[in-house]
Amino acid sequence: MKGYFGKFLKIDLTANRIEELPVSEADQKNYIGGSTLAARLIYDYVTPGMNPAAPENPIVFAAGPFTGSNVPMVSRAAVCGISPATGLWGEATTGGKFPVRLKATGYDGILITGKADKPVYIDIEDGVAEIRDADHLWGKDIYETQEIIKAERDGRVSIACIGMAGEKQIHFANIMNDEGRAAGRCGMGALMGSKNLKALVVSGSQKAAIANPDQLKATIEEARGHIRSHANTSAYKLYGTNMYMDLGMRLGDVPTRYFTKSIFPAGKVHGSAFRKRYTMTSYACSGCPIGCGRIIKDFSEDIPRVDGPEYETIAAFGPLCMNFDLDSVVRANHLCNVHGMDTISAGVSIAFAMHLYEKGVLTEETAGMKIAWGEGQVLLTLLDLMIRQEGIGKILSKGVKKMAEELGADPEEAAHVKGLEFPMHDPRAYQGAALSYAVGPRGACHLKGGFYSLDVPGNEVGLDLGITFTDKNNPAQKGALAAKVLFFCEVYNSFTLCEFSPIPAAMIAKILQEITGRPVKAMDLLTFGERSLNLKRAINNRLGVTRKDDTLPKIVRQALTEGATAGIEPDLDRMLPEFYEVCDWDWETGKPTKKKLMELGLERMAADLYA
Repeated sequence: MKGYFGKFLKIDLTANRIEELPVSEADQKNYIGGSTLAARLIYDYVTPGMNPAAPENPIVFAAGPFTGSNVPMVSRAAVCGISPATGLWGEATTGGKFPVRLKATGYDGILITGKADKPVYIDIEDGVAEIRDADHLWGKDIYETQEIIKAERDGRVSIACIGMAGEKQIHFANIMNDEGRAAGRCGMGALMGSKNLKALVVSGSQKAAIANPDQLKATIEEARGHIRSHANTSAYKLYGTNMYMDLGMRLGDVPTRYFTKSIFPAGKVHGSAFRKRYTMTSYACSGCPIGCGRIIKDFSEDIPRVDGPEYETIAAFGPLCMNFDLDSVVRANHLCNVHGMDTISAGVSIAFAMHLYEKGVLTEETAGMKIAWGEGQVLLTLLDLMIRQEGIGKILSKGVKKMAEELGADPEEAAHVKGLEFPMHDPRAYQGAALSYAVGPRGACHLKGGFYSLDVPGNEVGLDLGITFTDKNNPAQKGALAAKVLFFCEVYNSFTLCEFSPIPAAMIAKILQEITGRPVKAMDLLTFGERSLNLKRAINNRLGVTRKDDTLPKIVRQALTEGATAGIEPDLDRMLPEFYEVCDWDWETGKPTKKKLMELGLERMAADLYA
């Protein structure tokens, strides 16, 4: 099929073996690419009770049919595996130049299994792969690693690598590429570290054929015009994702003081405050006309450049910790970048420690230090301890679920779903978001049900997919709405397409048709997304997920007494049964019904779940 090379590269680090893995046209058609095709490949390795750090657990880097085309905002790649953070399905995405160069190797993705007997990195150029020694890179930080490899390797390359957090297999270690771009969530960096894999280096000049290049060219111009005219484009260029901070506070969507408040001085941490204080420039991924990435120049004598911070990071190290010292937020962001650690999970874990210290569950004697709200230096010290795996930092680096267990805290105060810490969008602000957190494939994920950008005042058009948005605080029909939104959101990490792309559904379908040459209608996107969601659900079911796991902890569920969400609680009792009915999931077991799996062409998954 056009748009694909029809093959992955398969690397076994234990056997030191490199081979090609053909991908059938049927799999390309049914699973498209990115995280969904990765899930199809990973499914073959999944066994109940499997250890995510086991050599046989694969890590997959996957592009999609959009990647490498001239379509705007498609330089995205998915990194997938069974998550060291949760023990369940894990995926993260990244941008920059890496996704385009990954596809330019001549492969649709890379599947890596096994464990090298010493540190290695993988180098792939134009279809030729080599496993190289990385002893000299082990212990180096993200930026040092990239600089050393670039000095060793001629040509234009992109490097995805891990830092100290990944080497130490910290549960929420991430993977960094193109200096400061991140595949941040689910601990994919720990998965690399468990394989003694320091880096993946990609380059090439291969291009997948396009079925209808002339029609695609015209559609691309139309897409660019749509992006330029979109209301958020200029704000993204000016402030990046942190344009949302003040609006989010007014909507009650920015978690504050570890999910117990919603009002804070937003002006102190909004994008304009950063622009006033620092010399900032923007950064765009390959082929993106927006450039929402932030770079701070001349931050300090010891840190001349900082990649970021973005909204999620600022909210996690800012209002969530009641910290409004911008310098400490920037330094915390940089520490996580340098050593490769997810800023969301790190910020939530630190805020939980502050919350427990205030309540007396965590004491100065236990922590080895005072932990007070809003202390930027305390935040930085805790981050350093986490990265070094010393003292109380070792406990914090396990995430809030394990923290509650080891510190004797109420598990209902651990802000996670299925082991993944909550992002910086409060579930009380959008009923649909609360439901998507509870049932989403990777736990508390703001990208698999982006209600903060969809179910907003004035959004009358919706997605032109039979999806009608209503009062965001009204749980009525939110079960059906969340199902369709989750189906549609599966498209982005699979095609692959930036979550911030405003390209409408009908145009996405048209682009897929023009690239691949097969007929695609807008409503087909929902069918594809439904298949993707159910495939990932089947993986989680095999790993032990049941209906009882589709819930929210009390700390993010109980009503607040202030702000836009005062008195509001997510009504899961009303929404969850409706979601299950629309999705055709079994209410007793939490599994997709056998009938639904068969209907979606997931026969093998049906056989495994209903053996």
